[in-house]
Amino acid sequence: MRHKRKDGHMTRFSSSLKSRTAALALGLVLGVAGLGVARTIQHSTTAQKVGAASEKNPPATLKLADPKEGPSSTSYAPIVKEVLPSVVNISTSKVVKASDDGMGQMDPMFRQFFGQGGMEVPKDRREKALGSGVIVSPEGYILTNNHVVDGATDVQITLSDKREFKARVVGADPKTDVAVVKIDASNLVPLTIGDSSKVEVGDVAIAVGDPFGVGQTVTKGIISAKGRGGLGIEDYEDFLQTDAPINPGNSGGALVNDRGELIGINTAIISHGSGGSQGIGFAVPANLARQVMDQILKNGKVVRAYLGILPQDVTPTMAKAFGEKDARGVVVGDVTPSSPAQENGIERGDIILELNGKSISDSNQLRNSISMMPPGTSVKLKTLRNGSERDVTVKLAEMPTETAKLNSQDEGGNQALDGVEVSNLNPEIARELGLPSSTSGVVVNGVDPSSKMAESGLRRGDVIQEVNHQSVKNVSEFQSALKKGGDEPLLLVNRGGRTLYIAA
Repeated sequence: MRHKRKDGHMTRFSSSLKSRTAALALGLVLGVAGLGVARTIQHSTTAQKVGAASEKNPPATLKLADPKEGPSSTSYAPIVKEVLPSVVNISTSKVVKASDDGMGQMDPMFRQFFGQGGMEVPKDRREKALGSGVIVSPEGYILTNNHVVDGATDVQITLSDKREFKARVVGADPKTDVAVVKIDASNLVPLTIGDSSKVEVGDVAIAVGDPFGVGQTVTKGIISAKGRGGLGIEDYEDFLQTDAPINPGNSGGALVNDRGELIGINTAIISHGSGGSQGIGFAVPANLARQVMDQILKNGKVVRAYLGILPQDVTPTMAKAFGEKDARGVVVGDVTPSSPAQENGIERGDIILELNGKSISDSNQLRNSISMMPPGTSVKLKTLRNGSERDVTVKLAEMPTETAKLNSQDEGGNQALDGVEVSNLNPEIARELGLPSSTSGVVVNGVDPSSKMAESGLRRGDVIQEVNHQSVKNVSEFQSALKKGGDEPLLLVNRGGRTLYIAA
């Protein structure tokens, strides 16, 4: 289990050998039962009487299908036959260092018993796991998930024709959970990469992989949603969602359309604690996976562009607070000093409406679009400030390592300002919060967990610096600003030196 979300769990699909063995044992039991049933019926080209005649039980006349008939007109068998040779099993192993945390903190009186005929001192162990991958070039390049090969000291590839090869990890991008591995082999069958931007909700989706390590398995469903983000699985999320059943071991496997083209790399599921498929699975779009692979092959790593803002979704309440009728675009919650955004006049509170002529609907879309552009790219932004639109051209820089996590800041919600306790901010408290002693505002001493503001993301230790664009330096000014602003104030909050807006 990887991530917990509300009442469910977010699960990556790579599976351990232990779980594979258990699943395989269950599968074998069911398989034997199935064979027993299958052998009780004899097929024929004509109607056939089954059973001995008697007064009590007259013979049954069965109408059986003509074996000369072809496959069903709705069969996906031709597509599957083309796809299966391109999907591989990935077996990995790595040495897990024994943690000495428990030993280091143990009372010496008890520690002396370890390794002296009683309990053994924990030793390093080798951990094995299984996943899937997709051959995408005749040169032997294979796309998979980063978490399938992350930290692996040995990577073994098994093809559909049972050939086995040792693979090397060419490169990986943890921020999108995409990795590229390579094998030296001939007569490979690469899968055609489709254009995932053309995928529509309702399109047929076929998942191919090696769940539980039992062998290649195919399941079918539809595309349930596209552009899924904000799940907290990866830093950059633009997932295709599907209800095609996918299970542990499917990580890195192929999601294909009804033409057998690769449209995604299976990555995670919501499992509700079961660890198995619940009909909500996510795949990295093929276009994103291909872009990551191209950069890995060209640069050895993924180099991302950098604008230098903290983007936030515009809620209806936030739009109203900014004097806008419609909730559109992305509001700039903060601007990084000396960043391309600041150098080109973008300010906190600006709303970005378009990127290169295309409308921006949410912060995830803007973040993903910018991140996959090469540094040095010039982009055109349409921004909104105080009701006036303007065009800004910004030359993107390369994202500094130390700012890569800035986009993970919590964003504000659309709740009433109740259950919040604040006090004056003094230099001593500011320093304790890691802020300059000259920082002004009111500090949040507590937020009622049952309040709407707690749901919106306001935290103890946040410093409220503005209410409805009006600076506040003490509790008196804060209360005065609240009275002027009505029941739905817009707060500017400083959290750990970064600012963001919260619409109450």
